[in-house]
Amino acid sequence: MIIRIATRKSALALWQANHVAAALRALPGVSGTELLPLSTRGDEILDRSLQKIGGKGLFIKELEVAMQNGAADIAVHSMKDVPAEMPEGFCLAAIMTRANHRDALVGGDGIRLQDLPQKARIGSSSLRRQAQLKMLRPDLRIEPLRGNVNTRLAKLANGDYDAIILAAAGLERLELDHHISQQFSPAEMLPAAAQGVLGIECLSDRTELRTILGKLNDPVTVLTTTAERTISRALQASCQSPVAAFATIENQTLKLTALVAHPDGSQSIRDSVSGDAADAEELGRTLAARLLEKGARELLDTIEAMHG
Repeated sequence: MIIRIATRKSALALWQANHVAAALRALPGVSGTELLPLSTRGDEILDRSLQKIGGKGLFIKELEVAMQNGAADIAVHSMKDVPAEMPEGFCLAAIMTRANHRDALVGGDGIRLQDLPQKARIGSSSLRRQAQLKMLRPDLRIEPLRGNVNTRLAKLANGDYDAIILAAAGLERLELDHHISQQFSPAEMLPAAAQGVLGIECLSDRTELRTILGKLNDPVTVLTTTAERTISRALQASCQSPVAAFATIENQTLKLTALVAHPDGSQSIRDSVSGDAADAEELGRTLAARLLEKGARELLDTIEAMHG
């Protein structure tokens, strides 16, 4: 079987697609791979926030259309960009081993967050990152930042910002991690659900293909991703909702922490649960229920009214 991979055209998306292609070619039953680079609406509209133009799905819709019309067999996604609810007829056939989950400060000369001047300008369009930055440094000015990784680094170099926040995994994959001046621990900045995870999407009825793709599943990452994405689904979090979730597994015990926070850092709800890793989805539902009991829905409704 030759597997055709729909991908966005950015350097990071192409790296991810080639990474998956190499893994697929090592599997029995796969005779080759082909890449189908596509431009998505999310890539094309850079002058408005994701919340205002339709959310995470903007980065994957064209890839799904390519699978529907038979031009591609699979699509490779950064899982933090995939909506919690999959569209009808599609499935996540493989969840690969998680890379670095952390958020990274890029500011030059090894500068750390506490070293930045008062009211420094930080580039980030993520309300999740903005909320946690404000919790750490209320004086910071958070300004919108869109575009691919190289575009964002160029804006920093141009002096548009004092520092920017990016996912460490993306910088490492592009061999640009020398730009990282600080990596945040989950205690400092809880990552987005499934940050650092690559997922492979295909049509639900492609049984033979799903069997092949399933061989790329990483069992631990499947469970942590399930727990984290259950939080987003249960909270009905939109593309840019300031919701964070992070799970780890040690000795078959899964620990899941989640956060809902106001983008100005003034309010936050954070909680954790632990239990048998096999119960990942149930743990996610339990933690989401606890967050809702503490007022998460009301907080999210307020934020969505402001930013929607």
